[in-house]
Amino acid sequence: MSQLNFNHLRYFWAVAHDGNLTRTAQRLNLTQSALSVQIRKLEQQIGHALFERRGRQLHLTEAGRITLDHADTIIATGDELLGTLRNAGIARQALRVGALATLSRNFQMAFLRPLLGRADVELILRSGSTAELLQSLDDLSLDVVLINHAPARDKLTRIVAHRLAEQAVSLVGTRSRLRKKGSLVDRLRQHPVIVPTAGSEIRTGFDALVDRLGIRPQIAAEVEDMAMMRLLAREDVGLAVLPPIVVRDEIAAGRLIEAHKLPGITEAFYAVTIERRFPNPLVAELIHSKDKRGGVRG
Repeated sequence: MSQLNFNHLRYFWAVAHDGNLTRTAQRLNLTQSALSVQIRKLEQQIGHALFERRGRQLHLTEAGRITLDHADTIIATGDELLGTLRNAGIARQALRVGALATLSRNFQMAFLRPLLGRADVELILRSGSTAELLQSLDDLSLDVVLINHAPARDKLTRIVAHRLAEQAVSLVGTRSRLRKKGSLVDRLRQHPVIVPTAGSEIRTGFDALVDRLGIRPQIAAEVEDMAMMRLLAREDVGLAVLPPIVVRDEIAAGRLIEAHKLPGITEAFYAVTIERRFPNPLVAELIHSKDKRGGVRG
């Protein structure tokens, strides 16, 4: 079996980070054709195309993304060796995780916990909208996306949605606000509420619930970000409609109380991947850990 040519790998690494063959050739004082030859030789040795051209731009293939992950580690370790001859470091595998910007931070931590603190793993965490994250997943710049709804799939998509957990949604408030006993109906009539913005699954469920109960609650705030809902609940702006996992620490400390579970309202959590020939094994490890634990718990 032939050994990997590290010169070829370094040329590929430079082009992959520049994203432009001409610019890289100029920077390395090479002709563009000479640089192309070096990359083709690496592709021949690996047995896979590393780039695909879309218009005038070069984009990494799936094999190219995996090769770049390893090239980053190899070149960084080599630079450390040349610089210090000690503490060359442990080869690390990168996991790129995207999460919906409004998703519970506690849920994200629960999902990632099996990898936290591991010396051989580098976590790269990004947030954004569902559309942005799914596009990054399709571009292979993310390995897994955490969202709270299953994206649509058709014959043209390669999306796989792994249902990780389903959390009940509750009415949560401060101890002082909830010091008097009362029914769900009484509390919704007597206290302002903090709710998610219109269009979310929780808000849709809440609107349907109060309609069935014949109540028109006073809305104190409509909030997109669960972290902001948590802060508003702590400041006693009103009773918050959210999954208890969002305020797990406050409930444990007694700062907030879960007053009522809201019947028929839940929030589901999904890890979304795409079908890949070379999937990142860390993703399967996390999903397998969830299966062994019986779901992600806060």
